Amino acid sequence: MGVPITYNIRNLVQRKGTTLMTALGIGLTVAVLVTAMALTAGLKSVFAGSGDPRQMIVLRKGVEAELSSTVSNDAYQIIRRLPGIAMSPTGEPMVSPEGLTVVNLPSVDSPEGMNVCVRGLLPIGLSMRTVTIEQGKSLSPGLRQIIVGEAIARRYPDARLGKQVRFGRGLWEVVGVFRVGDSAANSEIWADLNQLRGDFEKQGGSSSLLIRADSEAAVAGLKQAVSDDPRLGSGVIGEKEYYAAMTRSGAPLQALGFSVAIIMAIGSAFAATNTMYAAVARRANEIGTLRALGFGRWAILRSFMLESICLALVGGILGVLIALPVHRLSTGVGNFSTFSEVAFKFKVGPDAILLGLVFAALIGAIGGFLPAWSASKKGIVAAMRDV
Repeated sequence: MGVPITYNIRNLVQRKGTTLMTALGIGLTVAVLVTAMALTAGLKSVFAGSGDPRQMIVLRKGVEAELSSTVSNDAYQIIRRLPGIAMSPTGEPMVSPEGLTVVNLPSVDSPEGMNVCVRGLLPIGLSMRTVTIEQGKSLSPGLRQIIVGEAIARRYPDARLGKQVRFGRGLWEVVGVFRVGDSAANSEIWADLNQLRGDFEKQGGSSSLLIRADSEAAVAGLKQAVSDDPRLGSGVIGEKEYYAAMTRSGAPLQALGFSVAIIMAIGSAFAATNTMYAAVARRANEIGTLRALGFGRWAILRSFMLESICLALVGGILGVLIALPVHRLSTGVGNFSTFSEVAFKFKVGPDAILLGLVFAALIGAIGGFLPAWSASKKGIVAAMRDV
């Protein structure tokens, strides 16, 4: 026979002040954990949304990031003639030479400036991406024009439609704002590759090549062909794999969030323990009455454990509510591959909410075990005397 849960809920309601203070402490702990999970989910969403399974990025062999890579024009000419390369509707091989550089622009969060990626590409590179022009127009080849990702337009006031941005050898006119799904490309500035090469004196080569296979079945063969050709000196990685690896940008912030949550959880568990010990001391006569009514030691133990877990779950729900306002909140994090900022939005999803509630229940179980054990060990006569 078990003690009805209504008994535990009634006791929590009667101790409003103590219940609220303990629940708030647990809630703040859960809020930190859920926020850390939302950060990770937001970053994963941005990078997982980048890339096409048929596309690969060619880099200099031994290099893992576009910014530190160089691919020669000779390699470009060889790769664009490989069997298995997809063709555009006009019959052009879908191989996009791209140049990457970093410029510093003042942002809404950092007026002194943040690094931003500028990608130089040709019309074929634009056609290999699912680009939506949200404002203005697309690039015109051969002109000092740029189009900016929607995250750049939102976070960098000097890079909005109609303005001019200074980098390289002069001014570049912002003629459009684009969006590529929820991908990392929304945190880039795009310019004509040849104009960018001229400004940064990088003629005759590119940072990387974006190539598209004519089918997913041809991807493995193309990877092998590029990697095995000694003339190229190049390595190749799937576009989706390349961007997925960038989620490590948020690892330090995630680790910090988890560390703070664990430290706070220890304090919250102690708070729950103190609360439940006080409840046991105040309700000694009730425990004696329950025992006299035939409830065994295990029933008492389960009842007080359940009460502690219910208390913690109240805190868990409060913590989720505290964390919910960060959902869809936009911010940026440094990308270790490009040394520039990538914008993303926090995502408080079902997984983060469930983990937060499980974490709260665990705090309650740990914090409530010793007081529950103490309550279950009380004898009937001794408990009835502690009035």
